[in-house]
Amino acid sequence: MAMEMMNYRVSEMESGNKDVPSPILVRSHSRDDDGRLRRTGNAWTASSHVITAVIGSGVLSLAWSMAQLGWSAGPIALAGFSIVTYYTSLLLADCYRSPDPITGRRNYTYMDAVMANLGGAKVFLCGLLQYGNLLGTSIGYTITASTSMVAIERSNCFHKYGQKAPCHISNNLYMVIFGVVQIIFSQIPDLHEVWWLSIVAAVMSFSYSSIGLGLGIGKAVEKHADYGSLKGVGIRDVFHDADKTWSVFQALGNIAFAYSFSMVLIEIQDTIKSPPAENKTMKKATTIGVAVTTLFYLSVGCVGYAAFGDNAPGNLLTGFGFYNPFWLVDIANICIVIHLVGAYQVFSQPLFAFVEEWCSSKWRNSNFINKQYTVKLPGYGPLELTLFRLLWRTCFVIFTTLVSMILPFFNDIMGILGALAFFPLTVYFPIQMYIVQHKVKPWSRKWLILHLLSTVCFIVSLAALVGSVAGVVARLQQNYKPFKTTY
Repeated sequence: MAMEMMNYRVSEMESGNKDVPSPILVRSHSRDDDGRLRRTGNAWTASSHVITAVIGSGVLSLAWSMAQLGWSAGPIALAGFSIVTYYTSLLLADCYRSPDPITGRRNYTYMDAVMANLGGAKVFLCGLLQYGNLLGTSIGYTITASTSMVAIERSNCFHKYGQKAPCHISNNLYMVIFGVVQIIFSQIPDLHEVWWLSIVAAVMSFSYSSIGLGLGIGKAVEKHADYGSLKGVGIRDVFHDADKTWSVFQALGNIAFAYSFSMVLIEIQDTIKSPPAENKTMKKATTIGVAVTTLFYLSVGCVGYAAFGDNAPGNLLTGFGFYNPFWLVDIANICIVIHLVGAYQVFSQPLFAFVEEWCSSKWRNSNFINKQYTVKLPGYGPLELTLFRLLWRTCFVIFTTLVSMILPFFNDIMGILGALAFFPLTVYFPIQMYIVQHKVKPWSRKWLILHLLSTVCFIVSLAALVGSVAGVVARLQQNYKPFKTTY
């Protein structure tokens, strides 16, 4: 089915059918110049989407990643991924319209942009990687949200019975609770209508990152704080201990995951109104989003490492490096859960839209798929539903919840997702589309620099993938029992 769906997207774009009635349609109060619903987004709503997508669960593993890399390589890795992500995101923003980035035809999705600029088998590869990673990210966010909910209960347990109390709790119930919430929010028709959820999520991400930063500073200034080392726990043993080698590679994957948002950049850009040109607004939003997140990442990662040194927990706020004040840790974890409710939607809505568009085109006369039902919700207003949307999105959430229960490995899953997404979606496709769009001459200095950057990022991503997969394999060999993991 996946192959058929990808072929559908390719054939639709090759034939020029993007549901565009005419290039000379006049704007109306509810329609854009291409006949689609009028976009209302701006630099601030777009930057909130970016921040929601970037500052996610990845920030919680940065102290652990720093511990694997040490003071020598850790900050360099954080800054390096930031610079590469920012640069390639600027290239990708110009691909929203083709062939000209300002006056060309709109590309509504990342896959549309790849088709317009590269075409061929690369479109299928892009779709497979993009939508597969969106699915994986939804699974990762379910794991993280449930881990934070478990952490709240454990924190209260430790506060009541002491830090040496067992307080072992399963996260299955909390995954189900998170899934039920996502089933409800998933019925929101598209990304345009979840801007408010992204703003709430962005505020929550600032809140828990700030709490983690504050707690880290408090612990770092204690007399017996472990300030870490130049080479960290992994770098100094990387040539002598295979496990340390995998940990270093996995740390790179975790940092890559922390910066992953390019896979939804075009979809976010498609919410921005015009004029001014969408690429200019998106570049401004990207600058704001990446600058803010880099500042937070460097602060949280470095302060967390300074506080815990080589013993930094895999998850800064749920690994129980902090026990007190327990109420503040609880607030931070509540903020994480609220943030991930919104982030789940930012990453899953493009996948929802892709499947529904394909099914609607294939079965145009099906009432089950296409008939709209209006449901009036108190405090929200009328909500347009189809029976297919209700069933498909509910099944999607159930699937991600079940997979999360089977593989609830936070750091390893984050590393795999980061490695799989970073090179192809953040680096390779934006660079290749830029070369085609701007007609960069082969073997020119710019062409060589771009390909060198692509090659280096490929090697780093491959290493991160190998390390993260090795981490999952190691965990599966440690008396692992599906659906029975406790924290």
